[in-house]
Amino acid sequence: MTEEETKTLFREKRCCVIVPTYNNAGTVMDVVTECCGYCDDVFVVNDGSTDGTLALLEGNAGIGTTGATFTMVSYEKNRGKGYALRKGFEAALEHGFDYAVTIDSDGQHFPSDLPAFAKAVDKHPGCMIVGSRNLRQKNMPTQNTKANKISNFWFTVFSAHKLPDTQTGYRAYPIRRMEKMRFFSTRYEAELEILLRCTWRGIEPVPIPVQVYYAPKGIRVTHYRKFADTTRITLLDILLLIPAILYGYPSMLIHRISRNGK
Repeated sequence: MTEEETKTLFREKRCCVIVPTYNNAGTVMDVVTECCGYCDDVFVVNDGSTDGTLALLEGNAGIGTTGATFTMVSYEKNRGKGYALRKGFEAALEHGFDYAVTIDSDGQHFPSDLPAFAKAVDKHPGCMIVGSRNLRQKNMPTQNTKANKISNFWFTVFSAHKLPDTQTGYRAYPIRRMEKMRFFSTRYEAELEILLRCTWRGIEPVPIPVQVYYAPKGIRVTHYRKFADTTRITLLDILLLIPAILYGYPSMLIHRISRNGK
């Protein structure tokens, strides 16, 4: 599917692209510019960057490959990826969008996979499309792999669904169906919480393969904190145990019966 065909399909599905960013001055504009080639509606959320990212965004608005502009959401204090996603969703909903594809700004994800997301949103209406990385990819950080395995395990326990990658930031969310959902996580663990809460609400997760690039150690810029963020993910798993039993499973059962009865 060409860039123009992808743009057309995104417009038809009222789908935008959200790029959360924190101190990725070296890569953010390349990611944003390429995303603008596939989607006319790109939101960039500056999560309190201190490395010049804000100046880059302010100075380059509108440089998309086909002249498309992007909308910027910015605040001074770093609040974490979960908070950045929440602000991006709010902005997209205010602009009338029903879906949002989220993509990291560190160059790990390939905007050239956006046509696959557009097709998946069209084929699976109302679902959450989850990009699935090759976790044996060259230069894949060991701590990320371990955290993902923990997350995958608990997601299966809490949702009765199995996904190959529950920590990817490359996803298409049906944000209109999520409009009244409230999330308490604000950092890396938020992506697991969002995934679980959506699944409990009957929003089916659909995995699709995506490309991934990890720069060699010493060159890679990452804000993942090996101990702190892995601990936060583990604590979230513990905190969600009771909600999964009391709300998650009953809710999924009700939604399944409702779908089967139609």
